[in-house]
Amino acid sequence: MNAIKYNRVDVDGYGVAYREAGPANAPALLLLHGFPTSSHMFRDLIPKLADRYRVVAPDLPGFGQSDLPSREEFKYTFSNLAKVMTRFTEVLKLDRFAIYVFDYGSPTGLRMAVEHPERVTAIITQNGNAYVEGLSDGWNPIRAYWKEPSQANRDALRALLTPETTYWQYTTGVKERSLVSPDGYNLDNHYMTRPGAHEVQLDLFLDYASNVDMYPEFQAYFRKHQPALLAAWGSGDPFFLPAGAEAFKRDIKDAKVTFFDTGHFALETHCDEIAAAIRDFLPAER
Repeated sequence: MNAIKYNRVDVDGYGVAYREAGPANAPALLLLHGFPTSSHMFRDLIPKLADRYRVVAPDLPGFGQSDLPSREEFKYTFSNLAKVMTRFTEVLKLDRFAIYVFDYGSPTGLRMAVEHPERVTAIITQNGNAYVEGLSDGWNPIRAYWKEPSQANRDALRALLTPETTYWQYTTGVKERSLVSPDGYNLDNHYMTRPGAHEVQLDLFLDYASNVDMYPEFQAYFRKHQPALLAAWGSGDPFFLPAGAEAFKRDIKDAKVTFFDTGHFALETHCDEIAAAIRDFLPAER
């Protein structure tokens, strides 16, 4: 029952790879990864939840094993990522599901929730931001690109796409770096070498400004629908600050916020603890 299956499905002409485990008739949990990773980041979490939930973890377009269509064929925006993921859930006949959103997965999943609030049963946000106070000064180079989308500002961000920066993302804020498996960051770096991958990521850096613009809309969704929400946050994240987790309490009266003494990729060091928090938070039945 807990075996992970590795599948691929056509979503309106785009191949989407995904991992899945758990009973087909169990409550569904959609796991949405972030930058620069893939569904591989959930490799340890999925088996800890699959006895109780149908766990589905796709690779976003341009990431992991999913198609990397050309920039001429596919415009890399978070709106389009959300559209493909919405269609992905429809192709898999996931009519109602909880979402686990991390990093880029947060604006992707929240856009899906805003568009179809009746489909989202709960939200687990693991370092997935929706408030301006959650954005650290580490965003300043990307903010400069938003303000002036010049080639010089675009090229300045290429430093964020190097293996050294990927390793830094994985290990900053982590107390014991030897707990972080090299499998994750080395695989991410491998995918980053695919032809065109850097330009895709630079496009998404630019479009991230549209997510910040949508924060008020996300917050209005929280206030209106009061979704069950668990913020499971690595407190040492250099990009998304603890204040961003605490802010959910402003708009969702019963929001639960739990901090873990680790960094951005909290599952690398605290998978057991986060899995236990999810099992306490999510009902085992529909």
